[in-house]
Amino acid sequence: MNFETMHSSTVLGRRMRSRREMLEWSQEKVGVQIGIDESASRARISRYELGTHEPPVKTARLIARALGVPLAYLYCEDDETAALLLQLENLPQPQRRMMLASWRAEIEDAICATTLMDNAQ
Repeated sequence: MNFETMHSSTVLGRRMRSRREMLEWSQEKVGVQIGIDESASRARISRYELGTHEPPVKTARLIARALGVPLAYLYCEDDETAALLLQLENLPQPQRRMMLASWRAEIEDAICATTLMDNAQ
């Protein structure tokens, strides 16, 4: 991430900008993709990225769809979890369901093991 991206004031703004730059899209392109008039799209997307304005959830959902990311990705504060959300988004639905079920079981087992160890101490 460049200096400006790192200093955006919101998680949503940083994630939007990072993904837009990854796609090599302009702010205008994102704005037009979500239905903002071309003459205002750059300014509006810039305000969202800088954190000057927070888009309504409905707009954030449109932005996420245009950028090809899950809505949760835009709001996720943890970079590793955000990267995982992107990877999951790219899996076919049946595989995604199987992986998530497996991870939930593993996490549940880990929580139980941690609780048992804590209780034994």
